[in-house]
Order: sequence, then C-alpha cells, then structure tokens
Amino acid sequence: MSRFVPLFVAVSLAGLSAACAPTIGSNGFQAIDAKPQDVVAGTDTKETVLAKLGSPSTTSTFEPDQVWYYISQTTEKYTYNLPKVSTRTVTEITFVPQGDQVASVRTLGLTDGEQIAMNSNETPTRGRELTVLEQLLGNVGRGQLPRTEDDTPGQRRPD
Repeated sequence: MSRFVPLFVAVSLAGLSAACAPTIGSNGFQAIDAKPQDVVAGTDTKETVLAKLGSPSTTSTFEPDQVWYYISQTTEKYTYNLPKVSTRTVTEITFVPQGDQVASVRTLGLTDGEQIAMNSNETPTRGRELTVLEQLLGNVGRGQLPRTEDDTPGQRRPD
C-alpha cells in the first residue's frame, strides 16, 4: 500500500501540471513557403506576390487594388480564462497607384495596434415607439374570423 502513495502523488502532479499548460491557437495567414517579409519593394509585382503568398487576408477599404494586408495572430488560453493574443503580425503591401509594382512593405506588430472601446448604445430607428400594451392589442379587430360553414377545408374562400 505504501508503494502506491508515491506513484499516486507523481501521477497527480503530472496531471495538474498538464492542466496549467496553455492552449495555443493560430489564426489568419499562415506562411508556408515564403514569408510576407520576403516581398521586395520595386522588384515584385502583384502577380509575384500572389504566387509567393496567395490572396491577401484583406484589402484596403478605400484603395482595394493598391494596399493588401496579410494578417496572422497567435492566442494563448489557460484553463478557465479568456484567450489572450500573444503575437499579431500585419504585413501591409502597398502598390504603385498606376501599376503593379510593389511600392512598400511594412510589418506591424501587436504593440502597433490600438484598443477600441465598444459603444453599447443603439442607434434609434425612425418611426413610432410602441408600448407593450399597443403591441399586445395592436392587431385586435384587424383580422377576419374563420368561417364555420366551410364545406371544403383547404380551398380558397370566396369573399
């Protein structure tokens, strides 16, 4: 019996230490053969960027053909905690306005981002605000009562 106590303690400690390890998650663009940093300004074109990296994660809202973004991030989640972003990389590839040449390549990290506070207010819609009583009694008297002398149910009723 005394031989099993140290074994039980060792197995319990191993299980508890495994529970403390984070769960790692990778999201977004995953570089396989080439990295976004390998794109060279002035020599690469849109075609070579597509061949090296594939389609971008997103494009610029106002200049969709001129700015491409490749975004990736890694998150860590410990048991009973919310996930925390550990690394984030945004590679911005800007093209010449009247051409396909790469004008610049810029890499942004997690420290370059900004936290934006969400506003929970709602935009009011135009129109009337109905009270609970108006919603409950709003359809009273608007519909027709079903006729009880229907000989052929399921058929269209003549009005």
